[in-house]
Amino acid sequence: MSSTFPTPSLQDAVRASFHTAFGQAPRHVVQAPGRVNLIGEHTDYNDGFVLPCAINHGALVACSPRDDLTVRVVAADYGQTLDEFSLATPPQRRSDADWPNYVRGVLGLLAQQGLAIRGADLAISGDVPQGAGLSSSAALELALLQAFKTMYALDSLSPTRMAQLAQQAENQFVGCNCGIMDQLISARGQAGHALQIDCRSLQATPVPLPPGLGVLIAHSRVRRGLVDSAYNERRAQCEAAARHFGVPALRDLSAAQLAAGSAGLEPVALRRARHVVTENQRVLDASAALARGDLAQLGQLMADSHTSMREDFEITVPAIDQLVALLQQAIGTEGGARMTGGGFGGCVVALLPLQRMDAVAQQLAAQYRSPEGLPALVYRCEASDGAAELVLA
Repeated sequence: MSSTFPTPSLQDAVRASFHTAFGQAPRHVVQAPGRVNLIGEHTDYNDGFVLPCAINHGALVACSPRDDLTVRVVAADYGQTLDEFSLATPPQRRSDADWPNYVRGVLGLLAQQGLAIRGADLAISGDVPQGAGLSSSAALELALLQAFKTMYALDSLSPTRMAQLAQQAENQFVGCNCGIMDQLISARGQAGHALQIDCRSLQATPVPLPPGLGVLIAHSRVRRGLVDSAYNERRAQCEAAARHFGVPALRDLSAAQLAAGSAGLEPVALRRARHVVTENQRVLDASAALARGDLAQLGQLMADSHTSMREDFEITVPAIDQLVALLQQAIGTEGGARMTGGGFGGCVVALLPLQRMDAVAQQLAAQYRSPEGLPALVYRCEASDGAAELVLA
């Protein structure tokens, strides 16, 4: 399937949700996109390089400012469930539901920044599959920050600063030690481009996608959750490897240093380090291959990335491996495929000629089934712009 984000029906739904909850039309509607990472997995929190693009699926927030410090937020996708809290004191975590903690964490942190804000009425919705590795959480976080930036004219709140606040909230309040990639691409995405991001300096270099190249995302239907998975464990293993080599982060480790100084490093940590070191180089090589339209080289780099995730970082599952193999076979040398996201399920990303999209999607429909017997969900995506206010009709 393909769509323009946000679709008119999604805009209508979030506005209707706001009206039902609060008895009036919202003052503003904002959006923030999800993302797909083309290559560069688990390199972001190692101060390395990533190559994501924002996609035409994301989160919407309908909003109106309030005169007090109360925040009322309704989740249209959870049966109009309402959460209410105050920004006068740091909000408390809820243990009975997950989505309110993203809202409370982001807005509680925003309230501590010394900005001239008050409360708000909010309705949230979106069309990013949750638990799929397409960063539904970052899209929500950035949409919330964009809502307050719009309502209170926070011109000093740059896209990069918004991304930093969203990451901090997810690390400290939600409890997932993610890097900054997801939030930064949701804030700074550019239509028609991927962004090569240096996760240390936060420098983002646009890399144009060649004309005629399509982005296909196939959801394995194997649901994953970062907080409850081994994501935090992988991060700790990478940090241990960096300490062993005496470098600030694995970004600072060369392949030669890895080979020369591996004695005494626990074998699992060595494999984790090897993935990060080689994956950083693959990002740089893939950016160059995209820029010159070398799809055969790009496909090989994506295949090597997936092998590294499977064997060294150990974050794939059999259903994901099967999906990647089917895509790689179908695409041949005209692009490539790999798992995308934190791992343990979720989605596969493929780059291939637009004219081959239908045939490849049909092949997946015929040959792939999840462990529960379900076909893959296929999304034909476009590289899209980052968080912004929508013009209300």
